[in-house]
Amino acid sequence: MASKPGILTEWPWTRLGNFKYLVLAPFVCHSTYTYFMSKDERQRDIAYIIILPLLLSRIIHNQIWISLSRYRTAKGNNRIVDKSIEFDQIDRESNWDDQIIFNGLLYYIGYLMLEQAHHMPVWRTDGIIIIGLLHSGPVEFLYYWLHRALHHHFLYSRYHSHHHSSIATEPITSVIHPFAEHLSYFTLFSIPMFTTVLTGTASIASFGAYVTYIDFMNNMGHCNFELIPKWIFSIFPPLKYFMYTPSYHSLHHTQFRTNYSLFMPMYDYIYDTLDKSSDTLYEKSLKREAEVPDVVHLTHLTTPESIYHLRVGFASLASNPHTSRWYFWLMWPVTLWSIMITWIYGRTFVVERNMFKNIKLQTWAIPKYRVQYFMKWQRETINNLIEESIMEADQKGIKVLSLGLLNQASPEYMCYFLFFQIALKCLLREEKLNSNGELYLKRHPQLKVKVVDGSSLAVAVVLNSIPKGTSHVVLRGHLSKVAYSIALALCQRGIQVATLHEEEYKRLNAKLTREAATNLVRSKSYISKTWLVGDGLSEDEQLKAPKGTLFIPYSQFPPRKARKDCFYFNTPAMITPKHLENVDSCENWHPRRVMSAWRIAGILHALEGWNENECGDVMFDIDKVWKASVDHGFRPLTLVTTSTDQSKN
Repeated sequence: MASKPGILTEWPWTRLGNFKYLVLAPFVCHSTYTYFMSKDERQRDIAYIIILPLLLSRIIHNQIWISLSRYRTAKGNNRIVDKSIEFDQIDRESNWDDQIIFNGLLYYIGYLMLEQAHHMPVWRTDGIIIIGLLHSGPVEFLYYWLHRALHHHFLYSRYHSHHHSSIATEPITSVIHPFAEHLSYFTLFSIPMFTTVLTGTASIASFGAYVTYIDFMNNMGHCNFELIPKWIFSIFPPLKYFMYTPSYHSLHHTQFRTNYSLFMPMYDYIYDTLDKSSDTLYEKSLKREAEVPDVVHLTHLTTPESIYHLRVGFASLASNPHTSRWYFWLMWPVTLWSIMITWIYGRTFVVERNMFKNIKLQTWAIPKYRVQYFMKWQRETINNLIEESIMEADQKGIKVLSLGLLNQASPEYMCYFLFFQIALKCLLREEKLNSNGELYLKRHPQLKVKVVDGSSLAVAVVLNSIPKGTSHVVLRGHLSKVAYSIALALCQRGIQVATLHEEEYKRLNAKLTREAATNLVRSKSYISKTWLVGDGLSEDEQLKAPKGTLFIPYSQFPPRKARKDCFYFNTPAMITPKHLENVDSCENWHPRRVMSAWRIAGILHALEGWNENECGDVMFDIDKVWKASVDHGFRPLTLVTTSTDQSKN
C-alpha cells in the first residue's frame, strides 16, 4: 500500500478474494458457447476464444520467471542486490494476477465493442511492424514522462511508492501497482493494439507477441540476478539503447531518481537520467559467483503437492504452512509432470538462502518424496544423493550440514550414509547402524564438514514443551534416537514414562540405566493427558486418549489428527529471532518464522564452533544445546502459537 493511498488504489474485486476469477466467467462462457455451439459460422471466431488461453499462458509465463528467479537468487551467482525479502513483501505482491484479470476483461470488452477486432487473421507482417514502431516511439516516450511524473512527491506518495516498497525485486514486482496506475499503463500499451485494429492490420500473432514481449521484459527487468550476457552488446553495441537489463532497472529501485525508461534506455540517455553506475553494476553482477554458505540444511520433498510449497514453487503457498488444498486435485497434470521431472533430474538443488548474523545459510533439497524413502529399490539412489551432498559440502568448504526429515540416521537411512553395499547388509539390524556410521567416518577421515542430525536440540525442545508439573507421560510411536533420549531424560528427572506396548517397553528398558528404568512402566490405561508421540501413532490410539490430551510429537512428521477435543503441538521447532534474514517461506507445516529443531541445530553448531559430528549414538548435552539456542534468540513455541496457526489453516 502506498504511504498515502489515493483514489482507485484497490482493485474493484479485492473483496472477492480467491473468487475474483469469477468476473471473467461470463465472457469465458460466452466465447466458449459461441465457438463450439453456435450454428452460425460467422459467430465462430478463434480470436474471441483464444483470449482465455492467452491469459493462462501469461500466468504460466509469470510463474516460470518466479521459479527461475528464486532458484538463481538462492544460489547467489549473478545476484544484484543483497537486501533480503521478507513476508511483508510476499503478502504485498500476492495479487500479481489481478492485472491479468484486468487485461482479460478489457480484451473481452474490446472485442465485443469493436467490430474490426472480429475474425482477425493469424498473421500480418505489416501489423507486427506497426506495433514495434509504435512501442519504440510513442509508448516508450510517454511511459518515460509518466514514470517521472509518478516520482513527483504528490503521485509518488499516493500511488507509485507501493511499487517501490520492494527494494530487492522479484519478477512479479513488475506488476505490483495500484489499480489507477494499471489504468494508465494499459492506456499506453493499448496504443499499438488499437491502432492496428482500427487500421485493419491487427492479427492474433501480433497481439499475442506484444503481450508476451511486455511480460517477458517486465519479468526479466525485475529479476534480482543479471542474465543478459555481455557478448550480446559486444556484437551489436547500439542494443544498449533499446534493451535494458535487470541490473539497469535495479538501480531505479535502489536510487529512485535514475533509469526511468520502460524497456529501452535511450530516453534516459536523451534526458540525462542515466545512472552513472549502470555499466559498472552490470559487469560486477555478471562476474559474481555462486555463494558458498557456512551451513547447509539437507531436506527433501514430502508429498507430491509439496513441490508447490517450495520457495521455488508458488510464492503464496510457500509463504504459508503446508496444507492440502482442494484445487490441487485440478492440478494433477502439473503435479504428475513435476514428479516426472524430479524423478529424471535426480540432483540435489538449492531451495533457499538466509542470513543469521554473519552466518550464511542455504537449504538444499533432494528431489525425492517421502514415499520413495520407503521403497527398497530407491534406497541406493537416495543414499547416493545424500552422500554426494555431504561430499559436495565438504569440497566447497561448508562448515556444517544438518540433516532434515528422513535424511537422518534411522534403521532405513544411515547418518553417515555408507555405500549401499555396506548398508544393505545392516539394513535390518538396528544395533549395527551406529557402527556403520563409525565406519563411514573412518572411510572418509578427511571430511571437514560437520554432519549434524539435530537430535539433541529436538530432545530439548520436546522436554521444554511438556507442561510444568507433569508427573507422568505416555510415550508412543516408533522408537528412535530422539525417543530413547527423551525417555532417559524424563526417567532421570523422576517423571514416569508409560508405554502401551510390551515390545516398546522392552526396547526402552534395555537402553535405560537401572536407576532410570524404575520410572519406566508398561501401562494398559490411557489416563495420562500428556502424550509424546512419533511415527506409528494410530487413530484408534488417539481416540482412546482422555479429552483434553496434549499430543507432543518427537518425530519429524506430525501425526494425523483424529481428535478435535485434544491439543496437537508442533513437531520440534522454535521461533526464529528477527535477525534471521531473507525469510519469505515456511518450512513445511511450520508457521511463519518457525524453524525445525533439526535445522536450528546446524546453525547453533556453526555459531558455537562445535567441532564434533552429531550422528549415530552421539548426543550433545541437552541443557547446553537448549541454552545455546535461547542465547542466540530462538524462542520456544507455545501451545497458543500452535493452536492459533492450526485455526488459520
